[in-house]
Amino acid sequence: MRPVAISVDSPEASRDLCKKARYTYTFLSDPNAEVIRRYDLLHAGAGENGHDIARPAEFLLDASGIIRWVNLTDDLRIRMRPEEAIRQAQKLL
Repeated sequence: MRPVAISVDSPEASRDLCKKARYTYTFLSDPNAEVIRRYDLLHAGAGENGHDIARPAEFLLDASGIIRWVNLTDDLRIRMRPEEAIRQAQKLL
């Protein structure tokens, strides 16, 4: 398993964030929110200066790309704890 993040930020902004925060996982840029819309995660106008952002969400996919578990929230301040992601992922093994 490996984590992947998707953001509406530009590739440059995502790269800078990863460097600053020392993220070591893959961070993808979706500035047109194409993938984010596909998963119904667009939070229109909720970002800085009214920009669209993605709702916080976590998905666990199996090796075939099938979604096996989802965690969604409407509150940007509420995020899943890493321990919970690990616990849920272990259930899929």
